[in-house]
Amino acid sequence: MNYLTLVQEASADAQRLETVYRSANQAGDGVAFDEAVHTCYAAAPDNLLYAAWHFRLSESLSSTAKHVIDWRLAILSSIPGVLIFWLLSDVERFQIHQVPLLVLVAGPLSACLIMAFLTLAGGQGWRQPVLVGLGLVGFVTYVILAVPWLPNAALKEQYGQLMAIHLPLVAWGGIGLLVLWNSATPNHRFALLIKSLEAIITGGLFLIGGAVFTAITFAMFEALGIRLPDVVRRLFAAGGAGLAPVLAVAMVYRPGVSPLAQDFGQGVSRLIATLMRLFLPLTLLVLVVYTLFIPFYFWGPFRQREVLIVYNAMLFAIMGLLVAATPVREEDLSAPQRRWLRRGLLTVAGLAVLVSLYASAAIFYRTWQGGLTPNRLTVIGWNLVNIALLLMLLFKQWQARPEQWLAALRATISTGIVCYLVWGALVVIALPLLF
Repeated sequence: MNYLTLVQEASADAQRLETVYRSANQAGDGVAFDEAVHTCYAAAPDNLLYAAWHFRLSESLSSTAKHVIDWRLAILSSIPGVLIFWLLSDVERFQIHQVPLLVLVAGPLSACLIMAFLTLAGGQGWRQPVLVGLGLVGFVTYVILAVPWLPNAALKEQYGQLMAIHLPLVAWGGIGLLVLWNSATPNHRFALLIKSLEAIITGGLFLIGGAVFTAITFAMFEALGIRLPDVVRRLFAAGGAGLAPVLAVAMVYRPGVSPLAQDFGQGVSRLIATLMRLFLPLTLLVLVVYTLFIPFYFWGPFRQREVLIVYNAMLFAIMGLLVAATPVREEDLSAPQRRWLRRGLLTVAGLAVLVSLYASAAIFYRTWQGGLTPNRLTVIGWNLVNIALLLMLLFKQWQARPEQWLAALRATISTGIVCYLVWGALVVIALPLLF
């Protein structure tokens, strides 16, 4: 049943909306009804009926819903990753034309294990995760078969390095496809993106803790004059890396619950959003000063590859800042805070457009001087995608009314997610064919 349509049709009829609510609970579709109400409220926050239901459901969720982590299932789901990471960490044996096989397999394998955990913990069917998993296996197989097509070692090395970045992106898209199979609305996509950032940071904390534990363990044995064999060292290092993805997702995501119904009001989600909003004025200051200095060092990125790399890394960091600083729900910030946040985000986006155009001119110049390579083609594509998204963001915000700017911003970011995934998949498929 399409509860979004039913809720929209009852936008001015309190009795009818109450009837839809009771019918949804009787049918076991309470979560679907909640999501429909939250979606309608995000689109029309001035509707008093939607606002009342939104806060009623949010209060109910915060008081009754509790994220119970199934650690046993999470660890069991991680074991194949631990073993395969451990095996493939012997890069001398498992490599394809100097490209470690672990680099190509790590992202898609982690995604498959995460999907298995979400399916088991959420009590869902296996048809969708199997289809998505087969698609990811197809991408990895294509890359493994494509590496020998490239005519020289330099191109193979470039392609392998690019796949270390783009295959995890495609794998994340596979997880998103599974989670959003029946609810791929802009608000759901944005909520999933925020939860994904939370999972990535949590996974990084797991890895840092594991690295510290590993270093202390090895140091204790070496203090006794015992050097652990390489196979044990790889078990700690690579095996721990295989354990982290599923555990991180289990920590931050409630299986069986849609992205929009997840908890964003506490934990790492709240910390990330608060930090990014605090960094926003600092980033704005740095961009202003940096833009003023560009004329004095204009030819730097045109002549030095390292400077150009820094520029592009900075642009991706700015895109991440714009995403992480955007609230999932309007009530997370007061009206004055939302106004100032909008001004800051738009100013940063406008300056980022200028820096993106400058970086694009530099990469086009270097391509004209030195020819097209896989790295340059990839960077050109990413720059064009980022510029298009930033311009779309500014245009949509110019069109949006004050009460609708957050919904418009989330819709733009949701479109950006699709663009990123499409370009990432094209990079994986097209580079061997072009070079």
